[in-house]
Amino acid sequence: MCGIVAYSGSSDEVLPTLISGLKRLEYRGYDSAGVAIQSGKKIEVRKAVGKIVELEQAIATKPIHSSGSVGIAHIRWATHGLATVHNAHPHSSADRRIWLVHNGIIENYQEIRSQLEKQGIKFESETDTEVVAKLIGTLYSGDIRAAVLQAIKQLKGAYALAVVSQDEPGRLIGVKLASPMVVGVGHDEMIIASDVSAIIDRTKKVIYLEDGELIDVRGSDYEIVGFDEQPAEHKVEQIDWDLEAATKQGFDSFLLKEIMEQPRAIEDSIRGRIVLDDAMVKFGGLIDVRDRLKDIDQVVLLGIGTSYYSAKLGELYFNALTDIPTVAVMAPEFRYNKNNIGKNTWLIALSQSGETADTIAAIEEAKRHGVLATGIVNVVGSTIARITDAGVYNHIGPEISVASTKAFTSQSLILLMHAILLGRSDGLDFGQAKSLLQKISQLPGTIAKVLEQCDEIGAIAHKYEKAHNLLYIGRQYNYPVALEGALKIKEISYTHAEGLSAGELKHGFIALVDEHLPTIALATADALSDKMMANIEEVKARKGPVVAVANEKLSIADDTIVVPSIGNDLLQPIVNNIALQIFAYSVARARGLNIDQPRNLAKSVTVE
Repeated sequence: MCGIVAYSGSSDEVLPTLISGLKRLEYRGYDSAGVAIQSGKKIEVRKAVGKIVELEQAIATKPIHSSGSVGIAHIRWATHGLATVHNAHPHSSADRRIWLVHNGIIENYQEIRSQLEKQGIKFESETDTEVVAKLIGTLYSGDIRAAVLQAIKQLKGAYALAVVSQDEPGRLIGVKLASPMVVGVGHDEMIIASDVSAIIDRTKKVIYLEDGELIDVRGSDYEIVGFDEQPAEHKVEQIDWDLEAATKQGFDSFLLKEIMEQPRAIEDSIRGRIVLDDAMVKFGGLIDVRDRLKDIDQVVLLGIGTSYYSAKLGELYFNALTDIPTVAVMAPEFRYNKNNIGKNTWLIALSQSGETADTIAAIEEAKRHGVLATGIVNVVGSTIARITDAGVYNHIGPEISVASTKAFTSQSLILLMHAILLGRSDGLDFGQAKSLLQKISQLPGTIAKVLEQCDEIGAIAHKYEKAHNLLYIGRQYNYPVALEGALKIKEISYTHAEGLSAGELKHGFIALVDEHLPTIALATADALSDKMMANIEEVKARKGPVVAVANEKLSIADDTIVVPSIGNDLLQPIVNNIALQIFAYSVARARGLNIDQPRNLAKSVTVE
């Protein structure tokens, strides 16, 4: 949610770098944008409601003639106050000498605001961020770093801040607590941003700040300290993907590009991790904790949104392949329930970004109970990658579109491989494990065959583009995929959809079925095919239209999306989900919607 870009370097590069960085953060979701750039002995600010193009127009109308070397920029996703110019970032101190941008949420902002108002300070916005700027202004006496460190002692919540002062030209302060911040180390320049996509066109060398740290940038020199002002050492890391991976490459949307990338994404997820001769899985990221896995008596899978539905599929995998009780838990609920966890619990947290606030909070709570906490994340150096005991990277390249596609596929597959890893030490026999691993190796080719049917699936989707409501039904391993399929079409086409177990249909949902409610039925061949066909019959008996996802054309269905069989009940749902992704994309495209940036949504939810 929201996005920060801050730059220190050449005066000619300040504005172009800020704008290009913001554009690469657009996928995070936002409703307004703004910049503050040092110019002579003052700081010039431009803001606009809407997309970055509106900000560019505001700058074109009233140009910024930068002669300084620092600037800050921001795209805002509203949490406090409507999308207005006054609420847009950057925000300033009362005397407008200090400006800052902020990601996160200040929980005690009302209390601080009341105290400042009693001092006669007036506010221009409804935001929590302005409170921070005004507070720093009251504490400033010539050293912006000292004022920031004083101010954050009073703040409760989560924040990433980038701060500049017109009294200290060329100086830039960055602060991180429970909100992502990465620093790009370039040639005679430094870039602070919410994630690496804003940096990649300038440098591949980055530093990931830890919670409770401040970076003080002066030109291309920098110092990192803790909030206690003790020096903090950091190694400079290398980003392993390039700018091309973060561009559409000829596709009409990032979502379609990422759907089409899935055969390669799967290959990258499993490369070097399958040892077929031993029917084993090898995760280098788990080597340091393998001894603790021997004593595990409970597995908890943690996620929210798409990651939660992947966890639900993983729950079925673990319970099928191991004798270790496993449960998927929604991350936002974890801290508020009694979970009965301990040192023999293996908690696996799933997050594409590695910055999901609810999941981070749940991990921290679980670690207080001594669990083994590992992660499955896509972003190297992300918060979850750093706070867990160990973990596994997806290695699927950047996922830019707000709606997740290839991450769900990779997460589900990697969870299946986790279950095989644990199962092999818990009674899963050699033959069953080897057969399953062989099928996993075939998955990229099987998914490629689904992708070849984009036009056919799109033609079916267009028949239902005006549907206001949809049901998605599946059994056993297809049930989490029904949930994910319903979420995907909700996210990008704004169609109300419900995902449910087909066995749940006659326990309430069937009351909704009539000729106006299409049902998407996951009816590929598996152990529960007969029961699934009976559920479809129930829908048809009430005149409900049915779109079946099946391995062959079904005469009972109004339309059938035919997908290839991979010959395994555990893997077939991953194949089926690709068809549902294409279906959702096709409906959204037919409606002319902004597929990559759905309304009201943000890619990385970094506040609870």
